[in-house]
Amino acid sequence: MAAKKTPATGTDVEQPGFEQALERLETIVEELESGTLSLDESIARYEEGVKLSRTLTHTLDAAEKRIERLIEGAEGPETEPATLDEGAAEPPAPKPARAAAPRRTPPEDDPAGRLPF
Repeated sequence: MAAKKTPATGTDVEQPGFEQALERLETIVEELESGTLSLDESIARYEEGVKLSRTLTHTLDAAEKRIERLIEGAEGPETEPATLDEGAAEPPAPKPARAAAPRRTPPEDDPAGRLPF
């Protein structure tokens, strides 16, 4: 399990690992589908399931981005630590290479070597 600081209190809260969160989500789905929970229990499980689903989706998205960086590494395989913060900015896209502008030479028929503009 990974520790994560809560924004409100700044204290460490144990977060389940990916596999544990996925197992818990599967259990919640089974409980909801069984129809044995009360309305209040169903709502509480649903809310927990939504939070887990968002966390799992975010984790998978971060892993996918990390794999893309690994594949696209210019100097061979490289990885960068992926942040799982909601507001993390995307890395800037690489700028395309520009061709050098051709050098202008003065027109040969102008004796002063002036440019025509």
